[in-house]
Amino acid sequence: MGFFDKLKAGLKKTSEAISNQVNSVFSVFVKVDEELFESLEEALIMADIGVETSTYIIDELRNRVKTKHITDGNEVKLELHKVISEILQEQDSSMRLDTTPSVILVIGVNGVGKTTSIGKIATHYKSMGKKVLLAAADTFRAAAIDQLDIWAQRSGCDIIKHQENSDPASVVFDACAAAKARGTDVLICDTAGRLHNKKNLMAELEKINRVISRELPEASRETLLVLDATTGQNAVSQAKLFSEAADITGIVLTKLDGTAKGGIVIAISKEQSLPVKFVGVGEGIDDLQEFNPVDFAKALFDN
Repeated sequence: MGFFDKLKAGLKKTSEAISNQVNSVFSVFVKVDEELFESLEEALIMADIGVETSTYIIDELRNRVKTKHITDGNEVKLELHKVISEILQEQDSSMRLDTTPSVILVIGVNGVGKTTSIGKIATHYKSMGKKVLLAAADTFRAAAIDQLDIWAQRSGCDIIKHQENSDPASVVFDACAAAKARGTDVLICDTAGRLHNKKNLMAELEKINRVISRELPEASRETLLVLDATTGQNAVSQAKLFSEAADITGIVLTKLDGTAKGGIVIAISKEQSLPVKFVGVGEGIDDLQEFNPVDFAKALFDN
């Protein structure tokens, strides 16, 4: 099964949620009028696309229908697909790893699948022939260090780790030194998953970023926020809060296969102007892949 088929299967619940909501509107309305647009907007909100983004989509749709003099419901539906596809393609989803080493800093609250995502991202780059090093800088949870260690073994990557409760920035410092010494292509740093105290989180991330800037000044950098798709609009709120605490370059969206709330991808792209860089559509080690907005839009409307 290729990744597009997995994506399509993983998005089945989301796709059906959006399709069912939208199709039920078109089954009721024969005429393309204001009432249709209002019902469509409500349908999109119900499909977890969020109020702000749904309003934008319907305003855009309304303008296009008017400009193109569209009177057929099926054409309105096609136009709706186009608007959503364009939103997904507005952000640049490609990973920028142009230097050796490049650094990926991974952040996110506990329980979203952060450590597992790091393991899978490590495996992804390892399978491309890159030399990957992991840094266990989530030192507040002993389980996080152990879990990352298991992933390092499973993916055949080296790991830099200290004792529980040691200074995360010192782990990153050692990891930067090791990355230089070992000719590492990609250094992936785990960080503590705390959001309840934003001030602490910001201070910690700033310290880690200072260490990376000082030790690897030329390195390409990605700061990825891991979000759990099953939490729906809560994931959008997390994206907003973390954006205020860190300079996020992209999103890793996990557990898409277990939810009908995948519509949040559209909301995150539109409202937070953040590109989705990886999506997870299963438990398997290769079920987390780089996000392709064209494929995602196609899978969303293909079912």
